[in-house]
Amino acid sequence: MAESAHTIRSKGSALLVRPDLAAQASFNWMNPGWWGDKAVKVGSGGRGGAWFVTDGERQWVLREYWRGGLPARVSRNTYLYTGENNVRSIAEYRFLARLQDFSLAAPKPVAAAYSRVATVAYRATILVERIPGAVNFPDHPLFQTTDLWRQVGATIRRFHDAGVDHVDLNVNNILVAGERIHLIDFDRCRFRGNERGWGWRGRNLVRLRRSADKFFTSMGQSEPVELWGALEAGYAGTSA
Repeated sequence: MAESAHTIRSKGSALLVRPDLAAQASFNWMNPGWWGDKAVKVGSGGRGGAWFVTDGERQWVLREYWRGGLPARVSRNTYLYTGENNVRSIAEYRFLARLQDFSLAAPKPVAAAYSRVATVAYRATILVERIPGAVNFPDHPLFQTTDLWRQVGATIRRFHDAGVDHVDLNVNNILVAGERIHLIDFDRCRFRGNERGWGWRGRNLVRLRRSADKFFTSMGQSEPVELWGALEAGYAGTSA
């Protein structure tokens, strides 16, 4: 699926779309307002504005790229333009396409777009398929069970074994759909190939652990030591 996309251009804007949808595709798809009541704002998740889009049998997620932290004080949703290959939405579309080549549990890309702002900046959006029946990890009824955390650990290991460095791995970027665990939000993520060493893998897990600790603390609970042990066991392929 990688590099399998059709590009539509118009006055400083570009739309990358799956070839099977090219004849129907429109820049309007990337505007939540255009969808009207077919687009519903997502109530939880990572940084950025996101909407569930329902159009007949199509179930999509539309996401705008927003900055976080100090950069957001300067500009919430514009980025420095340094070439199309470096545009956040374009890079994530291509990354998701490669994940499909590896049969990893991640959203399938539908389209990605960007619009130039003045001469040095751009705004970006991405459209992906919604994962049927998916529930945000912390919202799942079995969230505080070791079995579910063990499954999460095993899933992360599969991504790592494929060389996937998820730089923003946190509890809100994990979805549970039936008995399958999915990872989402691959902005700025990269493939490490056969790069050896624990470094990037460890950083992913440290970030997730920090996110988990913060979540449990916010709920007035102690840090999830036993649950994290189950995740580590799942990652290692052993029983906790």
